[in-house]
Amino acid sequence: MDILTLVEGIGESPTTALFGLLTGLIFGVSAQRSQFCLRAATVEFARGRLGPKVAVWFLTLSTAIVWVQGAQLMGLFREADARVMAVPGSWSGAIIGGLMFGAGMVMSRGCSGRLLVLASTGNLRSVVSGLIFAVTAQMSLHGILSPYRDRLASLSITGSENINLLNALHLPSGSGLALGLAFAALALFLAVKNQIGPKTWIFASGVGFAVAVGWYLTWQLAQVAFDPVPVSSVTFSGPSANTLMFFLNRNAVLEFDVGLVPGVVIGAFAASMIAGEFRWQSFDSVPVMRRSMIGAVLMGFGAMLAGGCAIGNGVTGSSVFAATAWLALFCMWIGAIATTLLIDKQADPALAC
Repeated sequence: MDILTLVEGIGESPTTALFGLLTGLIFGVSAQRSQFCLRAATVEFARGRLGPKVAVWFLTLSTAIVWVQGAQLMGLFREADARVMAVPGSWSGAIIGGLMFGAGMVMSRGCSGRLLVLASTGNLRSVVSGLIFAVTAQMSLHGILSPYRDRLASLSITGSENINLLNALHLPSGSGLALGLAFAALALFLAVKNQIGPKTWIFASGVGFAVAVGWYLTWQLAQVAFDPVPVSSVTFSGPSANTLMFFLNRNAVLEFDVGLVPGVVIGAFAASMIAGEFRWQSFDSVPVMRRSMIGAVLMGFGAMLAGGCAIGNGVTGSSVFAATAWLALFCMWIGAIATTLLIDKQADPALAC
């Protein structure tokens, strides 16, 4: 792809949004067909199983790491230029925000990315929860909740920029790719053990591939663009808030986020229609609705505090080995497992993903 020619033809902002749209389409189709969901994986793990949901999650994570680290070794991407690495990371934000997000995604019966995919297939519960998530994220970014987010995030920070785990551990070049391949071997073992079909393998890997596509396209665009272009990829905390504001503010400009979210919606919708899986769904009961709404608030604030959602930290940030992303991911698992065990203890049937 001749990116410079494309930029000269349609402009930098439309090109950025187009790249977001392409990335979102790949993610939306792949996530809908594979049923990728960190929340489902953590629930499965909390209940003592390394089942198909865990296998799908590891397939996604390993694919993202392998493609991103491979691209870096080939000179097609430089993780040091990634936005998540260029800004200070927050240890306190990763811990507190990660725990909040983990609890919230169990209560909402889906992480932010999964809610967007489900909303695109006719799930009205996810539409409501997703909108609450986006509004809360915006309030946490620029609204009345932002001072509280700043205060918690400033309790402990990494310094002037984030920390690369591989560099911090003084590991040799290629260690990231080797670790990705090790995760891939584990994922394939779990996939075979749980008798996961080849289509699910492919689409689960497609979710991770979408993350690599986003990194590659934004980095390549940043090399030829006149104005600074943030090097980023798939995440749904900031993009959800930014996309919401784009449609509310007539002066808003096109950017990667504005293309990403519609791309996911279009991709997931198209995939569900082709597979005959689009159907209208709603809340099962008032208690379930109340719990989902509270969970969406926790996710919105937690994601902005942690510097990303289950995808933004758990796959995208982890693929470039950002230290705070791995810490936030760990805390999301802890928060989700603890919440699952608590709800299971109460024998609540509303936990099904």
